[in-house]
Amino acid sequence: MTLTADAALRSPAMARTATVEIVVPVYNEEQALETSVRTLRRYLDERFPFPSTVTIADNASTDGTWGIASRLAAQLPGVRAVHLALKGRGRALRSVWAASNADVVAYMDVDLATDLDAILPLVAPLVSGHSDIAIGTRLAGGARVVRSAKREVISRTYNFMLRSAMRNHFSDAQCGFKAARRDVAQALLPHIADEGWFFDTEMLVLAEHNGLRIHEVPVDWVDDPDSRVDIVSTALADLKGMWRMLRGFARGEGRIDMARRRPGEPLGTAGRFVGIGGATTVAYLVMFLVLQMFLSFVAANAVALTASAVLNYLAHRRYTFSVPHRAVGRRFAWASLGALGAGLLLSTIALGLVGSMSSGVIAALVALVAANAAVSAGRVVAIRASLLREHLDNLAEAPHR
Repeated sequence: MTLTADAALRSPAMARTATVEIVVPVYNEEQALETSVRTLRRYLDERFPFPSTVTIADNASTDGTWGIASRLAAQLPGVRAVHLALKGRGRALRSVWAASNADVVAYMDVDLATDLDAILPLVAPLVSGHSDIAIGTRLAGGARVVRSAKREVISRTYNFMLRSAMRNHFSDAQCGFKAARRDVAQALLPHIADEGWFFDTEMLVLAEHNGLRIHEVPVDWVDDPDSRVDIVSTALADLKGMWRMLRGFARGEGRIDMARRRPGEPLGTAGRFVGIGGATTVAYLVMFLVLQMFLSFVAANAVALTASAVLNYLAHRRYTFSVPHRAVGRRFAWASLGALGAGLLLSTIALGLVGSMSSGVIAALVALVAANAAVSAGRVVAIRASLLREHLDNLAEAPHR
């Protein structure tokens, strides 16, 4: 059941007055900061029913951002400013949320890309006790989004790969509009390693891994054309973060002792198949994105696919199952090699079709994702066949033991 903001406000849990702290992380935002903070503060004063604080978290800006933030904190009631000596959005959120005394902690991007009318639907389910974390989503029904086709494809590809690797159920990990109950956030923070853009994703995956409830709010979103996010470096950092989390979950890590947590299922063998496949697919696409800047599409694809296939093979050998019998090891190796050959063939054909129509990177990525999905299905069949063969060998040997 979806809890509307009006229903939450009428619930008994809302009888007391909750407090909300909204963090605005900034780095070199002297042009947009003052207008955005004044707009946000005015909206909260006029239309938001809970006492609130806006905290400007300056991430080691080198322009006039800190001076503007300090002046706004001095001039506007309900606005404060903190300065960090090091960059990192995750670092800024960790610092402010860990010290907060508010009932609900939240953050939003300084460009105010999200319609401010979404703040109450974001916060209300947390104050009412309906949910533990709430996130804005641009990828669910009811969301209205204005952004470039390139960013749309990148966002959907990232979230698809994340769901494939981590088995999560939330739809949009990257939307810069999130909130959490303070007790939940402060329980999760010590277990979040990332200090940058992957911080959000890690928090959500950890929360879901520990059975916490995540509420999604479809938002109206207008993308900032002046965004300075380095897509390639961010993608590499996200890939590293996903792989780190998968390794931790495979070792049984990531469990948090929370009084209200609802235990989730551990990552089993099936989960490792999906997780390793998703992570190596992300690695493949990221490597292709980097290499295509220096090589042809076909050459970049061949190198990236071969490297990711080796990673996939080694990860399955180590984390999914062991194959001590030499013959079984050969079968698994041949199955993986066959999957690589099929992948090279299909992806090369796909790139050839793309080249005959368009030379764009986005079109190439879409073609590679489609080809890789077909090859991944074949890889699963091949690996299952090698395991079945191992089982039949064991049955055949059983009478002689």
